[in-house]
Amino acid sequence: MEQELKDLRVEFSNALASARDEAALEAIRIRFLGQKSGCLTHLMRGLGRLPADQRPRMGQTVNSLKKEMDAGLAAALAALASPERRSDGLDPTLPGCAPNLGQLHPITLVRRELEEIFISLGYSIEEGPEVETEFHNFEALNIPPDHPARDDHDSFYAGPGRVLRTHTSPVQIRTMQRCQPPLKFIAPGMVFRRDAIDPNHTPAFFQLEGMAVGERVSLADLKGTLTVFWRRLFGDRIQVRFRPSYFPFVEPGAEVDISCILCLGKGCRACGGSGWIEIMGAGMVHPAVFRAVGYDPDRVSGFAFGMGIDRIAKLKYGIEDLRLFWENDLRFLGQFRNESPR
Repeated sequence: MEQELKDLRVEFSNALASARDEAALEAIRIRFLGQKSGCLTHLMRGLGRLPADQRPRMGQTVNSLKKEMDAGLAAALAALASPERRSDGLDPTLPGCAPNLGQLHPITLVRRELEEIFISLGYSIEEGPEVETEFHNFEALNIPPDHPARDDHDSFYAGPGRVLRTHTSPVQIRTMQRCQPPLKFIAPGMVFRRDAIDPNHTPAFFQLEGMAVGERVSLADLKGTLTVFWRRLFGDRIQVRFRPSYFPFVEPGAEVDISCILCLGKGCRACGGSGWIEIMGAGMVHPAVFRAVGYDPDRVSGFAFGMGIDRIAKLKYGIEDLRLFWENDLRFLGQFRNESPR
């Protein structure tokens, strides 16, 4: 009988562990403690057939097991009645699975960092439409009708006199039309050009352009502003140089280079061994642009600059192919979770 009691205890424990509702517990109670056919009841009735000297000890063992089963059933029933346990058997107190949260796109991370630097320098942020008039996108920026940038193979036209903006410079025109100097603002946003898709070009990309207009604004102010900007972005060791260049809407114009952030000017594959990376265009605002918005070029002067946000993100994160930013590959984008540009 002792072995039967041991086996019965194990069987009861296993049955209790698998019970998920009150009906299952009631079935267990009947099976083990039922007055007519319960397993333990059957053993209790067999105590009279044992030798007289064994009956007291076995009786105590059987009664102890009965109390143990009663207590186990009561505890299981109380657990089912607990408000923390749902009817479907799910225990909400158990730790759950962390949700798969999204994160900011790497280009957005870089754009926000650029904006924060310029805001700290006293610049505001301006916006404008992505579908522009030819006046705002070309004519007011001193780009003549025969300029190659106005051809169909360079720009996307959305109807007569309408074009998908090829730069965010139209925001500069609209802001000057709306406000009087002094002005100091940046214009980040998406632009569109008919570029062939390759590791360094896409037909849609992000630019950030800026402008400062006022009395006695000089080329020295432009150089000082951009030097401070690039050093805040990449560190104090960065060197900045200006090379003469031509853009229709500035005079004089300049290409701006920075010392390679990877080799610090020593020469590497990223900079083609030169130690310098061409990073943006800039210059003093052309008088024709001021006249197009009603400003007197004899009274005010200003500078403007523009840079590609995608290209800066590519440089900062060490990405070799711009197309990765547009493919929505979660394996790629997931690398930037909780990251900030270095």
